[in-house]
Amino acid sequence: MDSKITGFRPPTATLTTDKASRTRETSSAGAAAQTPAAESGSSPVHITGEARRLAALEQAVHSAPVIDEARVAAVREALENGSYEISPQRIAAALLRMDQELNSAEK
Repeated sequence: MDSKITGFRPPTATLTTDKASRTRETSSAGAAAQTPAAESGSSPVHITGEARRLAALEQAVHSAPVIDEARVAAVREALENGSYEISPQRIAAALLRMDQELNSAEK
């Protein structure tokens, strides 16, 4: 069975880097639309609490440990030969610990 999606074209973006085109874009927007901050070349930056949380999350993802391929192979082998033991108490404790960490991170 062939699953083909047709008629979808992702939007294209055009990036211009020459100063003349930026000047035209700015002048076409009109002088009345410019704020004093835009005229001076700087604008204040306001970072919301959500942006701070996203930045912290990004940092946590980047500092997360890499996958231990040897451990994955050992678990895979134990699963295949039937020697892997599942501990419901360990799973429950880990889930509760994760829930507590998530709740403390939200505050």
